[in-house]
Amino acid sequence: MGTFAVFVAALVILYLGASIKIVRQGYQYTIERFGRFTQVAHPGLNFFPAFFYAVGRKINMMEQVIDVPSQEIITRDNAMVSVDGVVFFQVLDAAKAAYEVSQLHVALLQLATTNLRTVMGSMDLDETLSKRDEINARLLSVVDHATNSWGVKITRVELKDIRPPADIVNAMGRQMKAEREKRANILEAEGFKSAEILRAEGEKQARILQAEGQREAAFRAAEARERAAEAEAKATTMVSDAIAGGNAQAINYFVAQKYVEAVSQFATSPNAKTILFPVEATQLIGTLGGIGALAKEALGDGAGTPPTPPRRPPTGTGIPTTTPRPQG
Repeated sequence: MGTFAVFVAALVILYLGASIKIVRQGYQYTIERFGRFTQVAHPGLNFFPAFFYAVGRKINMMEQVIDVPSQEIITRDNAMVSVDGVVFFQVLDAAKAAYEVSQLHVALLQLATTNLRTVMGSMDLDETLSKRDEINARLLSVVDHATNSWGVKITRVELKDIRPPADIVNAMGRQMKAEREKRANILEAEGFKSAEILRAEGEKQARILQAEGQREAAFRAAEARERAAEAEAKATTMVSDAIAGGNAQAINYFVAQKYVEAVSQFATSPNAKTILFPVEATQLIGTLGGIGALAKEALGDGAGTPPTPPRRPPTGTGIPTTTPRPQG
């Protein structure tokens, strides 16, 4: 009896051990009763009587990735390109992923490959190289819609590399070089144009400023001439008033001043090597004597006898005459 009890207890322990199912985190198990799906075992400790219930499939519920191998695709303009990519997916319904499709990974790979050929085959080479985001979005929409019945969610579809043939790559390089040279020539021409415009504007502004300067200088010169004329007129008026008042020395001073200025201009002329005076030197001496008499009269010595005007000798004799010294 004791041996039988031990045997029964061992069988009970083994049965209980076979009935307890431990599911790891990130997985779900499908439970079958006599080969028919009944429920899904979630992560943790689960109890299902042995011999009546069994584990059908162990489904990975984490996000997974499938590598799409490189393949040759003919574009709409008959260009051959090599393309590879990756597909990210996640199982949302373990029962559908287990019983709605056989070999889920293989099915997803074939579906992504065929749709990749369809999408890129409907585009030109330039579009396939420049519109990767559009290709990824179209592939994601098509593949995700096709896998809804499998309990799978396609999260991302990405193209890793697009490799055109070598001759097309060389042609594209020459085209890019030509475009860059074209843009460089356009920029250089625009720079020359801007420089010429700025130079013309500068010359225009300089001419305007120069004209304004010349106008201002002419105005200043006219004003100076006007003031000089006013001063000359005022001096002439003063001399005329002095003569009208009976002072004959003023006219002598005025004539002597002009005479000295004329002689100074002869002496400072750059072309004058020899100076010939058409008058006698005694006239200049007599004039200077008149200026001295005026100065003495201005200082208060004008009570004396006015100086005798110089006596001119006959023309052509060349004999100088003496001018009498005024009586002080």
